[in-house]
Amino acid sequence: MTTEHAIDPSVPPSGAGCAECDAAGGWWFHLRRCAQCGHVGCCDSSPGQHATAHFQATGHPVVSSYEPGEDWFWNYATNELYESGPSLAPPVSHPAGQPAPGPADRVPADWARALHR
Repeated sequence: MTTEHAIDPSVPPSGAGCAECDAAGGWWFHLRRCAQCGHVGCCDSSPGQHATAHFQATGHPVVSSYEPGEDWFWNYATNELYESGPSLAPPVSHPAGQPAPGPADRVPADWARALHR
């Protein structure tokens, strides 16, 4: 991975869920973590698409999956997927007991209809 300036392995994640969805009482499908500043945002399938919005607002191009058991990275600037990358500060995913979509108490019954495809 040639994005050493876009990754700061020492920065912890901003929280256990999407920062913007949590602030607005929304929900997400899957979570992504900015590898530069630790911002946790929701994926492009989620209603809010906050991880991409974070890239567009900040120019921070690299995210990692924030899902348990996944360690891939995505570079928005180059549209490249990396199957692995540097170890980031813990935690490396949202809590294992937190469902996807989540959080459980805010996901509507017809959540699948709201996904972006």
